[in-house]
Amino acid sequence: MRTIGYLSMEIGLDASIPTYAGGLGILAGDTVRAAADLGLTFVAATLLYRDGYFTQRLDAQGQQSEVPTAWNPERSLEPVDALVSVPIFGRRVYIRAWRRIVRGVYGSEVFVYFLDTNIDLNHPDDRNITDALYASGTDKRLAQEIVLGIGARRMLRAIGHQIDLFHLNEGHAALLAVELLSEQLAIRNTGIIDDAMILEVRKHCIFTTHTPIPGGHDQFPLDQVRAAVGNHPIFDRHDLCTQGGMFHTTRFLINLAGKVNGVARRHGEVTRNMFPGASITHITNGVHTSTWVAPTMAALYDSAAQGWRADAAELMQVLAVRDDDMLSARYEAKEALAGMVHQRVGAALDPRLLTLGFARRQTEYKRPALLLTDPAKLASIAASAGGLQIVYAGKAHPGDGIGRGIIREIHAAAERLRDRVRVVFLPDYDMEQARTIVSGVDVWVNTPRPPLEASGTSGMKAAANGVPSLSTPDGWWLEGCVPGVTGWFVGAEGQSDEQDADDLFATLATRVLPAYRDRAVWASICKHAVALNGPRFSAHRMIQDYASRLYFG
Repeated sequence: MRTIGYLSMEIGLDASIPTYAGGLGILAGDTVRAAADLGLTFVAATLLYRDGYFTQRLDAQGQQSEVPTAWNPERSLEPVDALVSVPIFGRRVYIRAWRRIVRGVYGSEVFVYFLDTNIDLNHPDDRNITDALYASGTDKRLAQEIVLGIGARRMLRAIGHQIDLFHLNEGHAALLAVELLSEQLAIRNTGIIDDAMILEVRKHCIFTTHTPIPGGHDQFPLDQVRAAVGNHPIFDRHDLCTQGGMFHTTRFLINLAGKVNGVARRHGEVTRNMFPGASITHITNGVHTSTWVAPTMAALYDSAAQGWRADAAELMQVLAVRDDDMLSARYEAKEALAGMVHQRVGAALDPRLLTLGFARRQTEYKRPALLLTDPAKLASIAASAGGLQIVYAGKAHPGDGIGRGIIREIHAAAERLRDRVRVVFLPDYDMEQARTIVSGVDVWVNTPRPPLEASGTSGMKAAANGVPSLSTPDGWWLEGCVPGVTGWFVGAEGQSDEQDADDLFATLATRVLPAYRDRAVWASICKHAVALNGPRFSAHRMIQDYASRLYFG
């Protein structure tokens, strides 16, 4: 069996290892866990961020401040007896590694390596290359990408892993292709890159792109890349590595990877439009079901769908669960959420009330405050429902002033609505919080502006817990929504924010609320969310697709 080497700038394994920011890292962690469950020969590499991804603090007005996350790698990871070096801006930078072993449901193991430049051998300016996730400043960001792309290849080889195929999760590891070309140049004892070398590199690389926004793709001045990496002959091939005069990591990997995919059907279409002529398929993301299912829901599945932890397809058996059993398990998950909210922020939630959830990165295109744009309508819906509560969570990137402003806007709206709608915002969103929120709300709200959501996986986690989504038609929801059965569409691509908000309130009032009031209807929606979307949007299915179509196909 071929050995797969998986490279990702962030990998979220658990809350005690805060080296992930959001969806990309959480997906990477789920990928690793699913590969272990399925017994693939699979190793992964990422960077060790000693500052973590920041701890979020919020004042009473919702003003976000950021502080480094205190954690001790020595307590969560084991050191590896290997040392490699890479050239970065004319200096030799040494890299060591730390390891975490992920064990699958049948005992198979996947090694995850965290690369670290905080070594006495290094120049002081190089010791902090890996200290912070998504470092500011293009020199440092480029240095991180050298460590991930070139350093990971050298480290895995030094440890003894013979990688047959590299899977690059987003373009941050693009410089791996430069290292593979260097190996081909050395084998052939030449300084000229020919088509045979390009074809050989393509045999050993696949590339997954996640970004439907042109500005989200990493680009660097070509002279800066030359200065950082060295005067490699590939940089003379502008047809392969540049777009608009810049070294463009996505364009480079489209040219140098054998297979390229987006992460949902719609995202595949969007990406092909962004890069005309490129051969780009799609494999829709999935989530590692047993990681994200609440204990009370897991107990129900253990009884009704034996084997679901190893094969999420078994969750279709949940359709046969008694309504009372499903709704009782859901109520216990809501009680757990209420307990966490009280512990974290001192607010009181009532598990009997219709509860909406919106937890993800706080950024403008996701429109987190769309649900709060008409307080009068929302209050009217709450009154007709006998009460309504909304749980928010999520960090804004420190450099995203608009996202930081959205958090303040949500806090201000919560204050205006406090006697009519309960709105709470939980600070410092992490994996532990996410697991409780996605399982403890009644409806998962997701309102990105189409087609800017590549996939979105939080709604998949909610579905695995019997929670339907109320979402705009974008990303995975275009594939997962059976209206009135697994959830509801709101809005439409090309509509204004105002039109989408009107649709959101109307759907909430005329579709969601009546269903919630009817015990049998609501139990059916909960069961179908699990039985239809749980298997289809599981990481097990995702990895099986990668294996059959890209790894071994």
